Amino acid sequence: MTTLPPSPDRFALVIGGGPAGLMAADALLSAGVPVTLAEAKPSAARKFLMAGKSGLNLTKMEPFETFLKAYGDRAPLLEPMLTAFGPEEVRSWAEGLGQPCFTGSTGRLFPKAMKASPLLRAWLARLDGMGLVRHTRWRWTGWEDGAPCFDTPDGPHTLRPAATVLALGGASWARLGSDGAWADILRAEGMDIAPFAPSNAGLQIDWSNHMDRHFGAPLKNVTFRAGPLENRGEAVISRRGLEGGGLYPLTPALRDGHPLTIDLLPDVTAEALTQRLSRPRGKQSLSNALRKALRLPPAALGLLMEMARPLPDDPQALASLAKALPIRHTGLRPMDEAISTAGGMPFDALDAGLMIRKIPGTFCAGEMLDWEAPTGGYLLTACLATGLWAGRHAAAYVKG
Repeated sequence: MTTLPPSPDRFALVIGGGPAGLMAADALLSAGVPVTLAEAKPSAARKFLMAGKSGLNLTKMEPFETFLKAYGDRAPLLEPMLTAFGPEEVRSWAEGLGQPCFTGSTGRLFPKAMKASPLLRAWLARLDGMGLVRHTRWRWTGWEDGAPCFDTPDGPHTLRPAATVLALGGASWARLGSDGAWADILRAEGMDIAPFAPSNAGLQIDWSNHMDRHFGAPLKNVTFRAGPLENRGEAVISRRGLEGGGLYPLTPALRDGHPLTIDLLPDVTAEALTQRLSRPRGKQSLSNALRKALRLPPAALGLLMEMARPLPDDPQALASLAKALPIRHTGLRPMDEAISTAGGMPFDALDAGLMIRKIPGTFCAGEMLDWEAPTGGYLLTACLATGLWAGRHAAAYVKG
């Protein structure tokens, strides 16, 4: 085991090179604290880059009270951090890195480049210019006599920082770095880590062959309901089931076992549908009459027939199904396929500055904290906000 010589200045260590870790490093460097960053993968922010391939949704431009509600019962805990670095601050930060932004029709904020790589390159260049020391392929393995230990390409190393920020991610997309292995290290230190669970996850559905022609087709402008949760949006019918931003916010209720229903025609009342379906159909088959009366796109009609078969020959019953179609499924897709995870480091194990109470000088940030939020910019904003918060408090700790 090699212990690197101490820096002539007191320095901080950031473990994890995703958005939360980079923001913590930015905060520390801005406060004049030297920073060493250790990343287990060959390059930084791999999950961030993957998310940005389909258009990097930075945040959601909406009233702060509305924005905060997306974090559910963790909103009061995150409120100070999101107040300090919320949607407007995200926009300013991105544009300060030379990435002009625009707001879409739904309030989502995107860089005009519509991808993550230009923003990440600019950010890393800024941090490197501020003196950031970066190590890749350094996997954290725990502590030895209070010193963080790493497996590196050059063998085991330890460091002796004045403060450490852990920004180790959740437990989905392990190949990109978020494998949740850190939880076992902290459990060994006496931490009570909340079990990981999938969040923003698709549903597994065993389709009949009748649905093959609809794979890849969207369900647009429908309303999803499960337990106390409701969301209007879109999902895609895939070979594996249903997935998409309209469905993802219902993950907490689906995890708890609440059944899922879909309102295929949220702008039409059940009474109006009943009237349509009550018209004489003559020699038309029930399915053909249903298609004409409901005026549903083929994919939505296919889903109705798949889930409601055999169809009742009763207008009111058919209307009720179109307004609250029960979706048979076999559960959420595996956690590693989820966009994010719930669970992780409980807030009650941390002080107001996100420092671990049992391990003074060690702070936590990002998705490794026990919170969840839907897609739409909420995830990234909270990762940046908690990274900034932890970094600022770590800087204050280093400076005494």
